[in-house]
Amino acid sequence: MQALQKGVYYGINYYFIFEMIKLVVTDLDGTLLDDNKKINDEFWDVEKELAARGIFFCAASGRQYYSILTKFEHIRDRVYFIAENGTFVIYKNEVIHREALDKKESIKFAEIARQIKDVHIVYCCENSAYIESNDERFNNEVVKYYKRIEKVKDVTEVDDVLLKFSLCDFGGAEQNSLPLYRTFEKDYKIAIAGKYFLDITHPKANKGTAIAVLQQKLGITQDETLVIGDYPNDLEMLDMAKYNFAMKNAHPEILRKASFVTEYDNNNNGAVETIKKYCLNGQMT
Repeated sequence: MQALQKGVYYGINYYFIFEMIKLVVTDLDGTLLDDNKKINDEFWDVEKELAARGIFFCAASGRQYYSILTKFEHIRDRVYFIAENGTFVIYKNEVIHREALDKKESIKFAEIARQIKDVHIVYCCENSAYIESNDERFNNEVVKYYKRIEKVKDVTEVDDVLLKFSLCDFGGAEQNSLPLYRTFEKDYKIAIAGKYFLDITHPKANKGTAIAVLQQKLGITQDETLVIGDYPNDLEMLDMAKYNFAMKNAHPEILRKASFVTEYDNNNNGAVETIKKYCLNGQMT
């Protein structure tokens, strides 16, 4: 199947062809989800049609796996999950890929975080997320992205596989916390995952490397992959697909890097409309 689409380049009309797409990967928050954290009802018919045509669907998020799962529970056996910003890849409850952090190193991250006003730690592990704070605003924010949460005295003493060290910074992660963690960028992956969230992961861990693992497993090329994202933690994801889209509402970094931009934003079903247009050619059986 090929989809012929019209574009404009410096005022000149031109046409380009979308080859057969076999893998669709979307971010969740700000992308497939609207600002109320809901998936448009139309998605379920579109996903069903993708599956009928042999096109794989993958949800890729900075969220915890168990949180992502709640959004796709009734189709969980058809969906590939990339969680915790690419550190964890799961299909049918089987771990396909895991990229853990050294817990000893996380002590340094925690020491810095505890000195920053209005910053709270989320210790993202394989079996649960662990927090130290009782702050009501923080608790209300963290439950949006984590289904399994456990309150502990010291997160660094938790006996679990550490996938991601995350900060919830109500002062603004990009402006407030990021400068204090810049010195770690040569040894770790530091990513802005939202207005309030800064994520630290293994240097090889990101959504892009996770997609590469998935492509190899499925025998799918970058030319057969379509991805949609909205925030800087999606940057590497764009590199893994010929058809890489920034949401209309995306962060400036994503808008600059992406080859394409969705016609609609996340509150107007932009991701689903893009999938329909370029993967199903606007047609559903």
